[in-house]
Amino acid sequence: MPIVKNRNYVPPRWMYNGHLQTIVPAIFRKSPVLPFERERINTSDRDFLDLDWLKQGSEKLLIISHGLEGNSRRPYMQGMARVFFERGWDVLAWNFRGCSGELNRQPYFYHSGATHDLAAVMAHAAPRYASISFVGFSLGGNLTLKYLGEAHPFKDILHRAVGISVPLNLGDSCDKISMPENRMYARRFLRSLKFKILAKSKFFPDQINLGPLSAIQDIRTFDHVYTGPMHGFDSAEDYYAKCSSIHFLEQINQEVLIINARNDPFLSESCFPEQLGERLKNVYMEFPEHGGHVGFRMGGWKGVYWSEFRAFEFIEGYR
Repeated sequence: MPIVKNRNYVPPRWMYNGHLQTIVPAIFRKSPVLPFERERINTSDRDFLDLDWLKQGSEKLLIISHGLEGNSRRPYMQGMARVFFERGWDVLAWNFRGCSGELNRQPYFYHSGATHDLAAVMAHAAPRYASISFVGFSLGGNLTLKYLGEAHPFKDILHRAVGISVPLNLGDSCDKISMPENRMYARRFLRSLKFKILAKSKFFPDQINLGPLSAIQDIRTFDHVYTGPMHGFDSAEDYYAKCSSIHFLEQINQEVLIINARNDPFLSESCFPEQLGERLKNVYMEFPEHGGHVGFRMGGWKGVYWSEFRAFEFIEGYR
């Protein structure tokens, strides 16, 4: 069946390239005021996850996963939450370990393939709902797709999912964001990640070696020295190979939509696998020419972004 589509997202005229379409929403979008309720759940390894709920007694739940060094209160998270909440859904926006404003308890934190944490969130939420859908942004999109491609016990209540600006191939995307024209993004992420390593080292001085930290100048090296070994991988390459969601798409049983903009400065060409998409039964791919990374700003629409409208449309059953 034909599943590779190209929907027509048209950015405002003055946002004429992928950098503007990425940066303007990230810096200037205001978060809506929503009545979130925070809940902390414990994990099996004596850590915790902080969940932010919007509840109104619905039988349908949307679980939203944020991007690298994001959190549940980022404008893109709250924008998506508002669209579903105002249309009758309950919403759960969860924070990866160490992203809720408080360091987690273990010497490790989160990574692009940490589906055990999404599984813990799902197990906690599932008994309350008849139907659950997912939206994942960037790293959270990779995590969501990987989870859906793995064995899990909730197939009967899982409905649909949408991944937005997803680095389907982690290694290639890491190299893309480190290119000279994109290094401003890499430097920002690297600064935040290094800060977390420094903060964690105060609690785990014997387990975290700060020696190489100051010399690290790119995310791939950071992943090779810290993210990979910290989470049980042999190297950055091992981490990327085992956690890239492109390797899990063929095992997905729910209908999912991947929205990746062609001018996304974070995504490599391998994140637009049209030939693979044409073979897949349940995976829909839309690769508009514009949108940037987690962008898709629209004029008008009372602050609703194109990606939010499209995600709601798809999850409600309009392909």
